Amino acid sequence: MNVFSNAAIHELGAFAAWLPDADVTGVLLRSGKDNAFCAGADLNELGVAYGMIMQSPPRARFDVAYDHFFPLSKAIRALETAGKPVAVALGGLALGGGCELALGGHYRVLVDDPKIGLGLPESLVGLLPGAGGTQRLPRLIGVEAALPILLDGKRLNGAAALAAGLVDEICAAGEEVARAEAWLLSDPDAVQPWDRPDWRPARPEDIAPHVAPRRAAADPRYPAPVAILDCVELGGPQGFDGAIRSEMAIFAHLIQRPEPRNMIQTLFLGKTDHDRHVRKGTLPAFVGEAVAAVQAVGGGFDNRETLARISKAVTPWAGEHPDDLRIADYAIVAATSYPAFLGGPFAFRRSGFS
Repeated sequence: MNVFSNAAIHELGAFAAWLPDADVTGVLLRSGKDNAFCAGADLNELGVAYGMIMQSPPRARFDVAYDHFFPLSKAIRALETAGKPVAVALGGLALGGGCELALGGHYRVLVDDPKIGLGLPESLVGLLPGAGGTQRLPRLIGVEAALPILLDGKRLNGAAALAAGLVDEICAAGEEVARAEAWLLSDPDAVQPWDRPDWRPARPEDIAPHVAPRRAAADPRYPAPVAILDCVELGGPQGFDGAIRSEMAIFAHLIQRPEPRNMIQTLFLGKTDHDRHVRKGTLPAFVGEAVAAVQAVGGGFDNRETLARISKAVTPWAGEHPDDLRIADYAIVAATSYPAFLGGPFAFRRSGFS
């Protein structure tokens, strides 16, 4: 699966810096793989970055986070303002940073297949789209249509993506590259709507009615949705270059919190390992026992006493391999109402709260 490693991000930045003076008609972005366009960030590398940030002196953490994560946003911005038309041929899923890269193109062609679409699922692992996603998407399709994609992990494909204005054209599989090339050769305008002289930023009073109900309904234990709403509300009235810097400032604060780390470890990495073991029939035997032990505790999961009882109930398996404990944490979160922002009972134990 294509993902944005640090190396890929810096290569994209180098390409965008080369493009303005290059003797080319335009740029076609496509995947060399048939399983996806791009699935977003390399979350293993993101975990390493979290450790790097938190090992820095507290006063330096914001700058370390900002400087580490902003290069992708800068690269996409440089690409869309290079003065050359950029077409994107989407023959597979474009998620997270992959969707943000696609939004940085001037023309998007999407294969009309229910399995292929665009989405920004960062909120589902405790993060926000930090490469311009909270700014381009509302500007492209409107705040009301953007919020379910930004907050709920909704994906749009086929006719729905076309009707929303998320893509410019849909086509049959195998035609997307030719369609994108045809647009590039039609002498198109290489300027985004938000960079045109007649563009007017949204007014705060137009954004607030869409944001306010979502803010009131947000669970304060999960900071990502609130941070996304902050990005939309703060960035919408700004010029685009200021807006993506505001987005990154909010991201740099969010990434320092424990909830994204816990949710990535459990809901992404743990789920990935869990599903792979299930397919192979190699799921560690203790996982089911740990799930049953948590279910036997009973009661709600919203108070410290219950969490302490659960922590005690899973003690017999606390010495298992950390990767297997991550699998167990995911299985417990998936099977019960255990709060995902805590990462699961084994993660909770390791955090020192047990």
